[in-house]
Amino acid sequence: MTEFWLISAPGEKTCQQTWDKLMTATTRTNNLSTNNKFNIPDLKVGTLDVLVGLSDDLAKLDSFVESVVKKVAQYMTDVLEDSRDKVQENLLANGVDLVTYVTRFQWDMAKYPIKQSLKNISEIISKQVSQIDNDLKARASAYNNLKGNLQNLERKNAGSLLTRSLADIVKKDDFVLDSEYLVTMLVVVPKTNYADWQRTYETLSEMVVPRSTNLLFEDHDSGLFSVTLFRKAIDDFRHKARENKFTVRDFQYNEEELKADKEEMTRLSTDKKKQFGPLVRWLKVNFSEAFIAWIHIKALRVFVESVLRYGLPVNFQAMLLQPNKKNMKKLREVLYDLYKHLDSSAAAIIDQSAMDIPGLNLSQQEYYPYVYYKIDCNLLDFK
Repeated sequence: MTEFWLISAPGEKTCQQTWDKLMTATTRTNNLSTNNKFNIPDLKVGTLDVLVGLSDDLAKLDSFVESVVKKVAQYMTDVLEDSRDKVQENLLANGVDLVTYVTRFQWDMAKYPIKQSLKNISEIISKQVSQIDNDLKARASAYNNLKGNLQNLERKNAGSLLTRSLADIVKKDDFVLDSEYLVTMLVVVPKTNYADWQRTYETLSEMVVPRSTNLLFEDHDSGLFSVTLFRKAIDDFRHKARENKFTVRDFQYNEEELKADKEEMTRLSTDKKKQFGPLVRWLKVNFSEAFIAWIHIKALRVFVESVLRYGLPVNFQAMLLQPNKKNMKKLREVLYDLYKHLDSSAAAIIDQSAMDIPGLNLSQQEYYPYVYYKIDCNLLDFK
């Protein structure tokens, strides 16, 4: 299970008692979840007005940062196209896997100094992640263009002889060049019609040079033949060839153009390889940064919501539960029984799961008598 429930409850006589109660209720007898204390430092509380406004701002910031974390992760899978298994080993936070980072969370004092106000800390995170988002758009756009151009060229060099580029198939020696009267044409002939071609090509029109055809290349269905004729017979030859199911390709041998095509292919391929390493490194570093920022926002939300709900002085225990998948419903019930005294209005929501009241849509908002936020470390939708 990569899903975690980040909850908080007010300190009893001490916060340790709150923790012990949770452990007794959820793990000592019934193995409903694996729990860790979630360490939140002594942050600056500020005024009630600021906390209420911040509660809404942090909810929006949480959604935004989560979306950026997922975008970076998803783009990592796009870039590592041939090695999806490598994706997970690159999606780390501070050099450790995501579950380890979340369960051993420590506030980063250097990045997010706790002497700053809560609003300032949230603004630092917002700026940092917006920058990652903008950089990702620019880098992805540049890399995707390069990849697209390379794929287009590769597509040109593959596929049917009727449409594919002939640059890497033909050689200078296959053509009569620099002749005032003669020209070499390239003709695609279905494999089933080879005998017809050999029998008829010299008589398809006047002025075809006898014994001038050569098979230059074959794919599954067809062969590419060269044939030499007088320039003035081109139109007639083309027309007669079509009537006999032979396709004349529009192609003039131009060494400069062919060389330019090959060089472009090599350049794009080299550029893609050059960009690949630095791009993967950037994605790895900035995934880590964005994920760390996201978990700090969860910590801020728990702090703000706990102060708003449980009052001052600050006295609550934040706890991270990793539910046992089979027992999630039971875990909710146990937590409700443990904390229902904190907020009677939450009872309506628990009752509602037993019977749907038309028009009352509270269950969608996941409101519980304790502070609760979900953290899901499964950030990829592998097809």
